[in-house]
Amino acid sequence: MIAVDEALARCLALVAPLPAEAVALRHSVGRMMAQPALAGRDQPPFDASAMDGYALRGDPAAGDQFVVVGAAQAGLGFAGAVGDGQAVRIFTGAPVPQGATRVVLQEDVSAAGDVITISPKADIARHIRPQGQDFKAGEGLEPRRVGPHDLALLAAMNIPQVLVHRRPVVAIIATGDELVMPGEEPGPGQIICSNSFAIAALVEAEGAIARILPIARDTVADLTAVFGLARGADLIVTIGGASVGDHDLVGPVAESLGLERAFWKIAMRPGKPLMAGRVSGTPMLGLPGNPVSSIVCAHLFVLPMVRALQGRPDVAPVKHPAVLGAQVEANGPRTHYMRARLKDGVITPFDRQDSALIGILTQANALLIRPMGDGAQAKGTAARYIAL
Repeated sequence: MIAVDEALARCLALVAPLPAEAVALRHSVGRMMAQPALAGRDQPPFDASAMDGYALRGDPAAGDQFVVVGAAQAGLGFAGAVGDGQAVRIFTGAPVPQGATRVVLQEDVSAAGDVITISPKADIARHIRPQGQDFKAGEGLEPRRVGPHDLALLAAMNIPQVLVHRRPVVAIIATGDELVMPGEEPGPGQIICSNSFAIAALVEAEGAIARILPIARDTVADLTAVFGLARGADLIVTIGGASVGDHDLVGPVAESLGLERAFWKIAMRPGKPLMAGRVSGTPMLGLPGNPVSSIVCAHLFVLPMVRALQGRPDVAPVKHPAVLGAQVEANGPRTHYMRARLKDGVITPFDRQDSALIGILTQANALLIRPMGDGAQAKGTAARYIAL
């Protein structure tokens, strides 16, 4: 058995960022940029009024008067220049006329016909947004996973398309004669296939495309056929059948298809019988069949691989600090990821940690990390966790 960190390193060594493709700005959210995006213009592209008021020259005092010689509004500037004793009626977002050095707020003047008079205690701020205040032409947005706010910035940069890494396709294969799909009537000794749906949702939330393939029955022929359906995927994830029982066929079938194994079995719980490698050049991860084991392993290994395929730098699960909300017993020789509830920086593991209990997983919002060989720890002791 190998340690979790080493297993993750070997998993990540199996994958590399996928090629880039140009997508419309509207469809780039959630995608990882493959290169910086460079602004095509200044923002704002001219000195712009920050308020409604009057654009004029100089530093007016209370009682000073100015003749209004025109108007400027957003999208339609004033064509002339502002001279001494002149003002231009201006609205928010409009270009500041040539010669004007400030905008006096409309509430800080009194108007009579085409003459304005500066009121006492008028605001002395300039109220002008200088050209390029937000960004200048040629400045870039560094590669990142595009978010909704980034769309506004990219659009303002006049960028209609974004170069992003291709979305990875993840083929998900549940295995076992005991499984039927939701909505089917289970036979004696059968259960509902559940893990595939959680894992598909997890990888989709990370930007991948999930393909849930038919359940592979416990025969070499059936499992081989379903592996064939995974052709073209960027990552193959199998669920169950990765142990050493008579009906655990994932390893032998994968080997018959040319498996280059990176490792098998890791020193963690839940999830000891984890397998990783390449099948016909495609990265593969063989997850345990127990629901909690497979989903925990998906958080620790599948999602980092999906992120790496997209060229993201933030691939590994983030470990956060907390304090224990209850005493915990000594841990054994495997790192234990305990389902837990986190509140106000205090983390409390659930009493029941059986890897078949999906209900406990739905109540958990964190995985408490118990290092291998760690002794008993008292309530209030520092701990680390991964958020769910």
